[in-house]
Amino acid sequence: TQLAWTSGRGVNGESQIFIADWNHHRARELLGLDEQPSVLDTLTEAQAAAADAVRHARPEFAPADVVRHVDFLCRPDLGGRLTGTRGERLATEYVAACFESYGLVPAADDGGWYQEFDFTAGVSPGQANQLQARGRQLEINTDWRPLAFSATGRFSSAPVAFAGYGIAAPRTKDQDEYDSFVHLDVTDKWVLVFRYMPENVAPERRQHLSRHASLRYKTMLARDKGARGLIVASGPNSNVREQLVPMHFDGSLAGSGIPVISVTDDVASAWLGATGKDFRDLQNDLDSGKPTMGFIIDGLELAARIEIEQVRRTGRNVLGRLQFGDTPSAQSVLVGAHIDHLGTGASGSSLAREDERDGIHFGADDNASGVAAMLEIAEYLASLNSSGALEGRRDILFAAWSGEELGLIGSSHFVNRLAAGATHKHATAHQGPHTTVAGLSATITACLNLDMVGRMESRLILQGVGSSTIWRREIERRNAPVGLPITLQNDSYVPTDASVFFMQGVPILSAFTGSHSDYHTPRDTPDKLNYEGTARIARFMGLITRALSLSKTPPDYVAQTTPAGERQRANLRAYLGTIPDYAQSDLKGVRLSGVSKSGPSAKAGLRGGDIIVELAGRKIDNIYDYTYAIEALKIGQPISIIVLRDGKRIKLQITPGSRE
Repeated sequence: TQLAWTSGRGVNGESQIFIADWNHHRARELLGLDEQPSVLDTLTEAQAAAADAVRHARPEFAPADVVRHVDFLCRPDLGGRLTGTRGERLATEYVAACFESYGLVPAADDGGWYQEFDFTAGVSPGQANQLQARGRQLEINTDWRPLAFSATGRFSSAPVAFAGYGIAAPRTKDQDEYDSFVHLDVTDKWVLVFRYMPENVAPERRQHLSRHASLRYKTMLARDKGARGLIVASGPNSNVREQLVPMHFDGSLAGSGIPVISVTDDVASAWLGATGKDFRDLQNDLDSGKPTMGFIIDGLELAARIEIEQVRRTGRNVLGRLQFGDTPSAQSVLVGAHIDHLGTGASGSSLAREDERDGIHFGADDNASGVAAMLEIAEYLASLNSSGALEGRRDILFAAWSGEELGLIGSSHFVNRLAAGATHKHATAHQGPHTTVAGLSATITACLNLDMVGRMESRLILQGVGSSTIWRREIERRNAPVGLPITLQNDSYVPTDASVFFMQGVPILSAFTGSHSDYHTPRDTPDKLNYEGTARIARFMGLITRALSLSKTPPDYVAQTTPAGERQRANLRAYLGTIPDYAQSDLKGVRLSGVSKSGPSAKAGLRGGDIIVELAGRKIDNIYDYTYAIEALKIGQPISIIVLRDGKRIKLQITPGSRE
C-alpha cells in the first residue's frame, strides 16, 4: 500500500519508485537511504521530505533528484495541489524548506518565504434561493440554477418574453443582420432564450453569430434593453451533457446587473406548451437561421430570490533570493514555475474522462516538473555561490507561483504588490496582468519560466524568444555544452505566468516540452515523465540564468503585438480531441503531437504527426486558423478534414463532439 506506481524506466541505473502515502522512515528503507530518524523527528512531513531531497542530492542536475521533487509534489496526500488547499500548503512548505536548505534568503512578505493572496475560489447557490412560476415552487439544482454572474436579491413577479437565441449581431460586409429582439419589447420582463446559437447555418454564419452568443453578452444585451432578468434553456438540439448551466466562476466578480438563471428543457417546454407552443419546434425553426419573431408568453410570470455565496480562500507564492551582497541588489533575474494544479474531482478546466472525473489531478508534468527543474537550478547556483565560484551582478529571485491554473493569480499578485509597495500582508486587489507597473522592468530584468518540462520526446520548446534580441545568441551559447534539440518561438503571449511579466516590459523565456493527451487529467502521473530530459532542461536554463546574473547589461526588451487571429475563445463548444504540436514554428498547417484516446479524432483515424491543412473546407495555415475553424463547427455533424501524412494528402471524416 506504500507504493502508488512503479516504472521500469531507469534513472542512472536506479528504479523509479513513487511513494503514495509518505511515511518518511519507511520511504527511506524502500529507497535505501541512511538518514537517522532522530534528525527528522521535529520536522513536518514536507520539511522532512525536503531534507531527504537535499541530503541525497547529487551534483550537476541528476535525474534522481528531479524524481524526489516530483515524487513529493505528486503524492496523493497533496490532492492535486489546488490553490488554497492543504495540498498547496504542503507543496509550498516543501519548496520553502528546499530554498532554506540551499542557503537562499526569504524574499516574500515580512521577511518570510510566503506571499499570501486572497481570492475567490468559486461560487455556490445560497440557502435562500427561490423561483416561483404559475403558483409552483421550482427546485434549485433540479429545475433551475442561478448563473455565477447573476445579480442577487429579491425580484418581484414579472411577465416572461421569449426571444429565440437572444442574439443581436450587426450587419457586416459579408453577413446580414441578426436580431432576436425585432419588434419585441422586453422592458421589465424576464427574457427566455436558448443557450447557444442557431445550429443549422453555414460555418461563416456561425462564426459571425458566435461573437455575440456568450451568455455574458446575451445578458448585457437583455439588460440594456430594459429586461427584468434572463432565463437560459439549453434546448433539445444542443447535445449538452447537463441541461442546467454549470455554476462555474469565470474569474470576474463583476455581476451582470440583472438576475440570470438556467432552467431545464422540461421546465421551459411546460411554460411554452401551456400557450400552445412546442419547444422543440421553436428551436427547429430558429436553427434554420430564418428570422423568427419573439413573443410574450401569456399567463406566465416569474418571481425569484437569488443568493450566491462566494467561496473565499488564501493561496500563497514561495519566494527565495540568491543574494550576492550584504543587501538585495537593485536588479534581479527571476526564475519561476507554478506549483498549483487542479486538485481532486471535476473542475472548469479538467479534461478528465467521465470515468475519472472524481480522481486526483496529480499534475506531474503540469507543473511538478517545472518546480523540480526550478529547484535544481536554485540548488546549482546556490552551490556555486557558496563555493565562491559565482559572483553575480544581479541577485536571482526564485518563485513558486500559485493560482496559475485559476488565471495567473499568484504572479499577478506579485506584480501588483510591487506596485503597491507591499503595504500590508494580505493585499487583495487584483488588477490583472495588463495593469501597468512603473519600473517593474528596472527591478526584474528578465523572467525565465518553466511550465510543463517533463515530457521531452523530441525537442524543448522555448517561447518568448522574440521578447529580446539577446535570446537567440544566448540560447545557442548556453546550449553548446548541453546539446538539447530546441525549437524557438517568438510569440511572447503565452498562457503561463511569464506573460504577466512580458506585458510589463520584462523580457521572458519560457521552457515547455509540449502538450499531450494526459494534460489536465488524472493520468498526468510521475511514471510518464522523462527525468533525464527534465534534468538537462534544468541545466540549460540554469546556465542562462547564471549568464544573466553575470552580464554587465540586462537584456533589451522588444514589444510585440497580439498575434493576428488571436481572440477570446469562450464559445469554442466543439471538441475534436486533437493535441497540437506547439513546437511547430514556420510549418503551414497544424501538426498533431497526438490525439485523445476515444475522442472524435481517434475515431476518425487521425494520428500523431499528421498535419491538418483543411477543416470543413477552410484552409488551415496556423493554430489561429484552426481555432477559428473549430468555432464554426456544428456538434454531431460530420465534416471533412484533410491532413498531410508522410507527404500525402489524406481526406478523413470527423464528427465533432461537445465540450459541455
